Amino acid sequence: MNTVIEKKIGYNLRKLREKAGFTQDYVATKLQLNGCDITRSAIAKIEVGQRHLYPDEIILLRKILKVSYDDIFNIE
Repeated sequence: MNTVIEKKIGYNLRKLREKAGFTQDYVATKLQLNGCDITRSAIAKIEVGQRHLYPDEIILLRKILKVSYDDIFNIE
């Protein structure tokens, strides 16, 4: 994947997480409780575009953050 796009998606996720009032720890815990093997550190890396997102993570992040896929993938 293009690193510029990964950074934009990560930025979107950080902003959406902050808007929801969630910490990285909280999001990581919610993902873990739903079967994703992920750490707070991995969330931080996703938010700065240093780690790829897996499809199951994207689906769960949308539910946890209560946002649309368009919100996550808006790269305009």
